[in-house]
Amino acid sequence: MIKVLLADDQLMVRAGFRYILEHADGIEVVGEATNGPAAVDMAHRLVPDVVCMDVRMPGGDGIEATRAIVSAGPHPPSVLVVTTFDLDDYVFGALEAGAGGFLLKDAAPDDLVDAVRRLAGGQGLLDQAVTRRVITEFARRRTPASDVPRPPGHALTGRETEVLRLLARGLSNAEIADEMVVETSTVKSHLGRAMNKIGVRDRVQAVIWAYQHGMVP
Repeated sequence: MIKVLLADDQLMVRAGFRYILEHADGIEVVGEATNGPAAVDMAHRLVPDVVCMDVRMPGGDGIEATRAIVSAGPHPPSVLVVTTFDLDDYVFGALEAGAGGFLLKDAAPDDLVDAVRRLAGGQGLLDQAVTRRVITEFARRRTPASDVPRPPGHALTGRETEVLRLLARGLSNAEIADEMVVETSTVKSHLGRAMNKIGVRDRVQAVIWAYQHGMVP
């Protein structure tokens, strides 16, 4: 059973999300928070698998809450940012703070269910309508490569580095496999090892890491 915590200041939004998620197989909503600090406290007490987090909430926004939640302990819950703002500083702040996924509130109910399941399974997610725009914006905002410590030269193999670069360009596993002329399973293996080495939990954070470390021209 996937345990979900809802964090949103709007009662109607929480009620809608609860209805959608609890009518899906294998998902249980274990709590509701109305602001960031409450979400952090409930995440600690209830130990959900996924937190559906709004970024703009009176009494404490979702950015600091996301940072606090994902940095607590060795196996923190994944945070899914669910918002009406697609290219908002709050959203980028939440992703940089460690959110594992991003979904717009006007997405279809099935998309919300799929996003929760993917994050619970260790996959990152960005709304398809804004994925490339998000990547482009991170590229624009990224710290110059000369100002960011590079990872040790022996940390990543050539194949692992290439997979990360292609992932950061917005390619899917299948597209990366075509580009590298390998099987999709090989891409997954390279990506999994690369993510372990650089210390990220999902594809979204891997993309952010690649941009922050100047791996993408």
